[in-house]
Amino acid sequence: METPYEIKRQHHGYSVKRLRDILGVKQEVLAERLNVTQQAVSKIEQKETLDDKTIDDIAKALNISPETIKNYSDTAAINIIVNALHDNSSVIQNYYPTINSGDKMAELYERMLQAEREKVSLLEEVLKGKK
Repeated sequence: METPYEIKRQHHGYSVKRLRDILGVKQEVLAERLNVTQQAVSKIEQKETLDDKTIDDIAKALNISPETIKNYSDTAAINIIVNALHDNSSVIQNYYPTINSGDKMAELYERMLQAEREKVSLLEEVLKGKK
């Protein structure tokens, strides 16, 4: 009696999309790094197989190894995260992203102030032109 089994093939485009998402890289950013359009990245993510050069270029742009793209699986990624959380991994346990809201507020204030200065300058030029 034969045991039926299915050989799972890697879908390189799906792997690129998932890894890009995990790394928080938008299609536009990846496109810029690859010197292609966002539409080209979208088409790449739909292809089942990618040639080695394309995989190498994408891996370099995402700062990962080509093997990560070639061997990616959702199950493996989930297992790594679960095991890291279960084992109290210092990498995940001690990862607390910080956003200095004071700096962000100051930066926003400076941008708003600069915009107001530009408006005043334009209004002064308009008023000078009417005199």
